[in-house]
Amino acid sequence: MKPKVVITNWVHPEVIELLEPNCEVIANPNQESLSREEILQRAKNADALMVFMPDTIDEAFLRECPQLKVIGAALKGYDNFDIDACTRCGVWFTIVPSLLSAPTAEITIGLLIGLSRQMLTGDRLIRTGKFAGWRPQLYSLGLANRTLGIVGMGALGKAIAQRLAGFEMRLLYSDPVALTPEQEAIGNLSRVPFDTLIELSDFVVLVVPLQPATFHLINVNTLAKMKPGSFLINPGRGSVVDEQAVCQALESGHLAGYAADVFEMEDWYRSDRPHTIPQSLLENTNQTFLTPHIGSAVDDLRRNIALESAQNILQALQGQKPQGAVNCLKD
Repeated sequence: MKPKVVITNWVHPEVIELLEPNCEVIANPNQESLSREEILQRAKNADALMVFMPDTIDEAFLRECPQLKVIGAALKGYDNFDIDACTRCGVWFTIVPSLLSAPTAEITIGLLIGLSRQMLTGDRLIRTGKFAGWRPQLYSLGLANRTLGIVGMGALGKAIAQRLAGFEMRLLYSDPVALTPEQEAIGNLSRVPFDTLIELSDFVVLVVPLQPATFHLINVNTLAKMKPGSFLINPGRGSVVDEQAVCQALESGHLAGYAADVFEMEDWYRSDRPHTIPQSLLENTNQTFLTPHIGSAVDDLRRNIALESAQNILQALQGQKPQGAVNCLKD
């Protein structure tokens, strides 16, 4: 019998075509994510799972799926998944580490410019039908000669810095690991402590993984240290930011604007996660720019991400160590 692979979210047909010669594929043909119960029902006798951002895997789930050999995540960040539990249960867990950085860097630049130049406010003005031509209005903060700080200098941080290199900005970064002088020279980057970065930056971009040390890294205290009138951009993980604290900082005027492609409500592993975006954040249309987690939503790249995840699954099912493995199983 062919090994059974369950795919929890919609994928391009090419992904199913890659798996089908060697696997029985149980795909999700709809755009809506499967619930945990629906996934469990399909996966109880599965050999492999392809999972996505809305999914969570813990030890209780794994105990219900004793045949499972590999979980292929079509994503880079994996805070919704218990990797230690996978290792204890003898299940490979794989990610796609390199394909998401470029499109997410692009959306970050879009959020940065759209927020700081009040482009959404201008769009709404046009659509009222009351725009009669140029007026001295919607003056905003340009990027040239400003200071931008990047919190986290992994692959995504580097991709953002490379794209900002031509914007005539002063670029700072904060990361436990320093770049080489050659890497810093590409974007004219300077490494500074986190507190210094938020105090000096006109724009702060958050691209750290969600870990216990980064949970609510941006909170009431750190927001108070930020430069008055500065902007915060979050394309990484929702719970790096305390959204309620951001609402207060926007209302007080200390924070000039907040842009995000990710939200606390999406961090499904949190038993205490909020289930909605704060209403005051949604209603504050003049100081926010919010997008529905579309950082990697480039059609051919999403296809390639799922294809690479499928390759990881096939490698594991063939008895090999998958290329994208983040855990290590004993022989």
